Amino acid sequence: MALSNTTHYSITDEEFSQFKTLLYDESGITLSEHKKTLLVSRLTKRLRKLELKSFTEYYNYVVHGVNGGEEFVQMLDLLSTNKTDFFREPKHFEFLAQTIMPELASQRKIRIWSSACSSGEEPYSIAITVCEAMGAKKWDCKILASDLSTRVLSHAANGIYEKDRVKDLDSARLHRFFLKGKKGDKVKAKKEIAQMVAFKRINLMNDDYPIKSGLDLIFCRNVMIYFDKETQERLVNNFYRYLKPNGYLFIGHSESLQWLDTPFLPVAPTIYQKKDVDEG
Repeated sequence: MALSNTTHYSITDEEFSQFKTLLYDESGITLSEHKKTLLVSRLTKRLRKLELKSFTEYYNYVVHGVNGGEEFVQMLDLLSTNKTDFFREPKHFEFLAQTIMPELASQRKIRIWSSACSSGEEPYSIAITVCEAMGAKKWDCKILASDLSTRVLSHAANGIYEKDRVKDLDSARLHRFFLKGKKGDKVKAKKEIAQMVAFKRINLMNDDYPIKSGLDLIFCRNVMIYFDKETQERLVNNFYRYLKPNGYLFIGHSESLQWLDTPFLPVAPTIYQKKDVDEG
């Protein structure tokens, strides 16, 4: 018999501990005790839909079920905040245009990884920045955009956004880089920027990523706030390996590498560099 839409669920300390361990082991996310209510409220709808009677049943479904892997991603989607905007933290894009692009002008080649791209606003903002900075000159530019969530990756790859999502873009950018939908309520990223971005599901908790090293720039913004110090350190040092000498790492405005054991050197607020060993 289907469970009622008003079925009330509660979670025991033991059950919550199981989910905490699962999330940490699989995604690096640290779930603090005060998130217990949030977990219950956000997952209740899933339990009802799957007609499960308790969080223990749901845990077993995620860990041992035939569709457990897909359900884990669903769970992660519900527990994560996918808040993002076009040109969020604009100083990063200014640094890309005014510092990094001129540094690479002689080779006209740039490789960028948006490592937690969510619904795609970040990688498309990167593509717009690169297009504007390179002007009429032809560059070899490739942007990899990744996330753990297949749902947000699918949305990002479509490149379609509600008009409200681009309301802060100036009219020149909007006209150049986006197509307006027939009803006028949506826009779609034009080929000029869409063809620069490739989307891929990547779990940042894996030490070896299915990508080529030698990157010029990695964006990993507002992700480390979910991780403990040990996980942050491991992640940042993995990024270091994938950057070329003098490559850059951008992190979120509320994040810092100050207390982490990492060879990155700060060059601007929330901007770090892998210094060429020859430079000392």
